[in-house]
This record gives sequence, structure tokens and C-alpha cells, in this order.
Amino acid sequence: MARFRIAVPGFFAQVMVLRGQTGALMGYRMKEMLFLLVAVLPAGSAEFTPHDAALSDYEYPHEVKVRNFEEQSLDHSMAYMDVSPEKPNDRSVILFHGKNFSGAYWEDTVEALSQKGYRLIVPDQIGFGKSSKPVNFQYSFQALATHNAELLDMLDIGKVSVVGHSMGGMLAVRFALMFPERVERLVLVNPIGLEDWKRKVPYQSVDEGVAEEMKKTPESIREYMKQAYFDGEWKPDYDPLLELQAGWSTGPDKERMARVGALTSDMVFTQPVVHEFSDLGVPTLLIIGDRDRTAIGKNRAEPDVAETLGLYGKLGESAAAAIPDAKLVTLTGIGHLPQFEDFDAYIKALEDFLAAEE
Repeated sequence: MARFRIAVPGFFAQVMVLRGQTGALMGYRMKEMLFLLVAVLPAGSAEFTPHDAALSDYEYPHEVKVRNFEEQSLDHSMAYMDVSPEKPNDRSVILFHGKNFSGAYWEDTVEALSQKGYRLIVPDQIGFGKSSKPVNFQYSFQALATHNAELLDMLDIGKVSVVGHSMGGMLAVRFALMFPERVERLVLVNPIGLEDWKRKVPYQSVDEGVAEEMKKTPESIREYMKQAYFDGEWKPDYDPLLELQAGWSTGPDKERMARVGALTSDMVFTQPVVHEFSDLGVPTLLIIGDRDRTAIGKNRAEPDVAETLGLYGKLGESAAAAIPDAKLVTLTGIGHLPQFEDFDAYIKALEDFLAAEE
């Protein structure tokens, strides 16, 4: 069960999200979610709670720990969850979140894999979630991958299976390329970066990116997710996905978060991994929802070009063909977040792959 606070004129309501399995409102499944409010909300009356940069008022599903370190003459705090199973199978999994999310949204995956005996390491990357938000930091996937390798070192964990969603998929690929000896298996869940946008989309400077970020509102963020993540279809069940970005867009640290957002978008746009797929040497699974239309900078492309971007049905197939011996699981009619829209199909594909013999 997870809680999402929604601001209602005059008071705060607690939204309780119950995830149901077939025939019962229990377990992990997020596909069908029921929102129980302490008051009935009129249409359009809900506003998301403003959040500070550190998400100090945002509850995570497990204890949040911190790794402190120095890099680029700055002090950093890297937040993470470390969840141990009741019956360990002596294997570990690290989960990399997407750009618009944090480690908290992996809650159901953590619960499911923990029951199978896996130890789960769930970091917030620098610039995201509850971790530090430096604005004078050179963000790179190489730097973020190194942070995670050092976190595993601190936790005395050698090899792991790496699961990355969205931007986390790009990071997972970079991690596997840099530290192949540490990766048992690689799982990419609707990863972005399956195409090189800078070849087709005009570049946007960081300052232009900041200006664009500053214009964002909860409504515009919802519209972006609606078009990119779900191919134009939005359901009330998706509202919790807005929580962080909507909260930051109305929070006290909006300017800082706008610059961090622009810097990390620049990282994603200018540091493609797609051209190195053939260099991957670890067992790899792609879980692809084919209704996803995410493509960074698509709004800046010419209309005829934009129509060719973010076609995940085709992108999943081309990625699987480029990665040696990759396995592809396509989820028909599912968008950018299979772990949210069709948890049963997603977790079966993930668990089967992690448990498969070499």
C-alpha cells in the first residue's frame, strides 16, 4: 500500500492506493488501482502537494539510507534503499529509476523480488529523488554509473542483476559497458535512448532548457506524460506518477529543480548509448510496452520527423537485434510504465529471466 498526498482546498487528503490481484485487492498489481479519499473531490479540484528539492515530506516505502561522498569539489548525498529478503537466495538486484521518478516507485518490484529471495538495492541517482541536486555539476552517465559501483562496493556486493527503466535503462547500459564483470543480467524496461535524437532533433541549450522547465505546471506535466508515456490516453489511475514533478513545479526549490532538470535532460540528449548496444556482453532482456511514444526533444523536431520518433514497437525490435543474444518481451497496448500498467506480465518476464539458467 502506498500513500500520495493531494492538496484539497482547505485540507489535505490522504490517498490510499490499493493494488489488487485477480479477485482480490491485495498483492503487488498496480494495473487496477482504487483511490480512497477522506473526502469526495469535485472534478478538477485536486492539486499536488509542493515538494522541496530533498523530498523531505515524501515518504518512501522502506528506510532511506545515505552514502556521502565528494566529487567535482562538491559534497554529495546519495539516497538509497537496501531491502533484505526473509529467505535470501544470495543474489542481489539494483534498480535504476527513470528521469521523472525516484527509487520509491519500484515498491511493488521490490516486494515481489524480495519474496523470491533477492536483496534489492534501490538508489536515487544524484540529481534525483532524495539525493543531492547540484546545479554546478557535470552530469554524465559515466559519473552516475561510477556512483552506483561505489555504492555496491560500500555494501560489499560484488555481482548484481541490473534493472533500468526509462532513463535508468540508459544508465543500466552504461553501467554494464563500464563494469561487465559485475553484471549477472541486464533488464531494460521501456528504456529511453533506443534512438539517437540529436541526429534528428535541434539542440536545446541548458539555458533554454531551464526556461522551458520553469514554465512547467502540474497540468503541462500531465499532458506531456499523457502524450509521451500513454500515446494520448490518460487515466485517473496514472495521477500518482505526477507526484514528484508536479510537486517540484510548485515547490520552494522550483528554480533549482528547473536547472537540474535541464542539465540532466542535456545529459540524456547528448550521451546516447544506442550505438554501443553491440558491445554489451551480458545476458539482456528488453521489456517493452509498445504504446510508449517517449522521445526527448520530439517537440522540437519537424512534424514529419516527429512522427517517426518514439515508436517503441519498432525500437524494441531494433534494440533486441543490436544487442547480442538479447531477449525481447513486447507487451501489446502497454505504455511507458509496464511495472505500473501490467504488473503481472512485467513481473513474470522479469522473474523468469532473473531465475533462468545460464
